[in-house]
Amino acid sequence: MRIQFIAIGGSAMHNLAIALHKKGYQISGSDDVIFEPAKSRLDKYGLLPAEMGWDENRISKDLDAVILGMHARIDNPELLKAQELGVKIYSYPEYIYEQSKNKLRVVIGGSHGKTTITSMILHVLNYYKRDFDYLVGAQLAGFETMVKVTEEAPIMIIEGDEYLSSPIDRRPKFHLYKANVAVISGIAWDHINVFPTYADYTLQFDKFIDTIETKGTLIYCKADADLNEIVSNSKANVTKIGYAIPEHEIRNGITYLLPEETALKIFGDHNLMNLNAAKLVCKQLNISELDFDAAIASFTGAAKRLEVISADDSTNVYKDFAHSPSKLKATIDAVKVQFTNRKLVACIELHTFSSLNKDFLKEYTGAMDKADEAIVFIDIKSFEQKRMEPFSEDDVQQAFANPKLKFFNDAAKLKSYLLSLNYKDTNLLMMSSGNYAGFDLPELAASLDK
Repeated sequence: MRIQFIAIGGSAMHNLAIALHKKGYQISGSDDVIFEPAKSRLDKYGLLPAEMGWDENRISKDLDAVILGMHARIDNPELLKAQELGVKIYSYPEYIYEQSKNKLRVVIGGSHGKTTITSMILHVLNYYKRDFDYLVGAQLAGFETMVKVTEEAPIMIIEGDEYLSSPIDRRPKFHLYKANVAVISGIAWDHINVFPTYADYTLQFDKFIDTIETKGTLIYCKADADLNEIVSNSKANVTKIGYAIPEHEIRNGITYLLPEETALKIFGDHNLMNLNAAKLVCKQLNISELDFDAAIASFTGAAKRLEVISADDSTNVYKDFAHSPSKLKATIDAVKVQFTNRKLVACIELHTFSSLNKDFLKEYTGAMDKADEAIVFIDIKSFEQKRMEPFSEDDVQQAFANPKLKFFNDAAKLKSYLLSLNYKDTNLLMMSSGNYAGFDLPELAASLDK
């Protein structure tokens, strides 16, 4: 198979390109800019374009397919040439389905927890040396790539994103996978540039249920009232299994699953709910609860999901991907409950299109109330790049309904303030889907005054 990737540098795109290269396909690609780690990883496999930019001459009738990334525009010259020549064009979720249509497909959807649930399932399957393909949204310990596609594996575990499939396919990605076993972890409004109302957004999950194969299985979080209503009203011919937080207890900063008292390396109600979703999926894959518990005890978490930067008897420093209001609140709550004798300094970088929208900002009301020190950072360049009106400190304090909240739009001033605090018996939680304008978090952690 000869396949050209348009916008090969994307997170999922470059991983799929590597996976198909390993499968023996002839892969080429293009992009206008490619960042690390995609650049080095593509280079390692000889897939890095020799020159950046678009060139319609890369497209010919000899190609079996073109895979189109979301980063490309609808007037991309390579896309236009492929359309003119009648070359088959796929979005990457369409092509993932093509690679898995003869397998049992497990699709994990939801506004939050998708990556963690997927990672937990992969960890358990790997623990028992099961053969499986996968697509996951983060780099995991023990897995070289974020995508694996083979002829032999009987199942594929897919993290199902609700964002659009490609510039010319406006369907949410998770609608294209046709799950045999599906998970919905919960619903919290996001992607307002595509789904301008909450009703528009929730409708996508209703439609997702309808894409599950007949007599398939839906595993869903019954603690989510809106999701419960959608599942109850759905007429889809599927088996519906709800889940909640499992029985557990916390002792000396460690969470134990009951009744077996399995010590976990993760914590927080949201992670425990994710664990129960993963356990129910694994049960569908013939892994018993006891076997699941034995395997999950060694799970340390997905990258950037309450990832420990440093830890000692007085202070833990975490980084987390949290950016939406529900993720922000859940992550702060988790750290406070786990370490009741420590204060919490919590800092969120608002970085996404939704979070930088003034109308959406009010969704963050009360989200940081449990932090002893609440800080919001926005790189002023983010507003400039997205051509949006900057927020003032008063805007942010009013939206979060927290007059004590501190606001920074200068990375140097934020760093100086963080280093001015005393962290004795205090945890630091740094949350962002960006990079704090290039902050070196390990260096920051090593410099804290304890």
